[in-house]
Amino acid sequence: MLYKERLGKLIQETRSSRNMTQADLAEALGTSQSAINRIEKGGQNVSLEMLARIGEVLSSDIISINTSGPNLEIEGGKKLSGSIEVKTSKNAAVALLCAALLNKGTTTLRRVARIEEVNRIIEVLQSIGVKTRWIDDTNDLIITPPARLKLEEIDVEAAEKTRTVIMFLGPLLYQYHEFKLPYAGGCNLGTRTVEPHLSGLAPFGMSVEAKTGAYHISTTPKNPSRPIILTERGDTVTENVIMAAALHDGVTVIRNASPNYMVQDICFFLEKLGVKIEGIGTTHLTITGLKTIKKNVEYYPSEDPIEAMSFIAAAVVTNSELTISRSPIEFLELELAILEEMGLEYSSSAEYKAANGKTRLVDITIKPSKLKAPKDKLHPLPFPGVNIDNLPFMGLIATVAEGRTLVHDWLYENRAIYFLELTKLNANIELLDPHRVYINGPTHWRAADVVAPPALRPTVVILLAMLAAPGVSKLRNVYQIDRGYEQLAARLNTIGAEIHPFRDL
Repeated sequence: MLYKERLGKLIQETRSSRNMTQADLAEALGTSQSAINRIEKGGQNVSLEMLARIGEVLSSDIISINTSGPNLEIEGGKKLSGSIEVKTSKNAAVALLCAALLNKGTTTLRRVARIEEVNRIIEVLQSIGVKTRWIDDTNDLIITPPARLKLEEIDVEAAEKTRTVIMFLGPLLYQYHEFKLPYAGGCNLGTRTVEPHLSGLAPFGMSVEAKTGAYHISTTPKNPSRPIILTERGDTVTENVIMAAALHDGVTVIRNASPNYMVQDICFFLEKLGVKIEGIGTTHLTITGLKTIKKNVEYYPSEDPIEAMSFIAAAVVTNSELTISRSPIEFLELELAILEEMGLEYSSSAEYKAANGKTRLVDITIKPSKLKAPKDKLHPLPFPGVNIDNLPFMGLIATVAEGRTLVHDWLYENRAIYFLELTKLNANIELLDPHRVYINGPTHWRAADVVAPPALRPTVVILLAMLAAPGVSKLRNVYQIDRGYEQLAARLNTIGAEIHPFRDL
């Protein structure tokens, strides 16, 4: 407890020296004044992420976390046990934050994942005049837009750290005739073209010109004269076009739409706002939009299937019995079927509904199993195929299966290369090209010291492999994990992991 009090006093003194009140600091961090008060009194645990953010706000090197990013020390080779609950979806949360721009009323999102990707979008929203407030210490977020956004004051630094900012295009299309958006950022996974977004939004009258540092957007709103055919069945592309259609006072037909989990969340949210949508969960959507939307509404994002898959992989590679509760089964069924063919033993509860009243959940219990390599290659496809973000965890599971597995990550130019990082932990992996690897198992893991790659899922894959490796491993610069997972290390520790933060002196 003493270290918490010292840390709290240091934060209080630094805040005071910057002439900031507790309320000022709370607003800058997107939290409550009561939370800051408890931190400063030493009455609350402070995560590495929160320490880093406090350090940034207060411009204090004293309480910043390792400029290269936080590090984790993992004592591996231990069995996991018990139950772990899946949090709400990262990808749904950031899309819903963008969709809130459609609503001139107050939007309340319940149980939002408190992750860095969400924080970056909140910073962008706040910079253009949107008021956001966490409700006390809950994960409920209130979003209130101004009469007119201050787009010229957009926080460029925050916007460039997330790819999500590209999803401002759809909500703003019918509201502003000219505006600029910074180039989107995010994981370093190679070039991700925005052309499908632009072609999907062009029928509504949007034109985009890429200039130095930003997209310059001009709009002459019009009615799409025919169905919009998406040339890429991408999730964010589909969401962007759906959000544009929501403020089109007429009927829009979208074909080759993604029916993935985050797209369904956007549709369920828009339905609560009064938008009519037919075909949710299919590739053919018919949307009847509204000229204006002003409604006080609350919505519960659904649970994250990628997080659920992460915990499934953690159980498999550590050969543990583990229950993953609140798993969105519709978006895991194919992956589980493939793993069952590989020899995975598991059971699941009866289905029940998520808080949004729509998504089907189950509790999955993974049993210790002896796996063999799949007969076919592992590769992703648009939903209902294997999710592109689940593929890294399927590849990790292949490392403990007997035999040789071909993994084909065709979407990203270089994510498959990150599988090679597992060789430092003694995995046997052959790189065929930037998209394909052979994984030879089973792996006899050994501890290692690894610098995390600049991508979310590959970093989590390494962390989970370290759980299986006997001895002490170190994973450095793990900011990427905080982009997509809330308190992942602490939550894994509740089911038997031994993960501790450390900093280099």
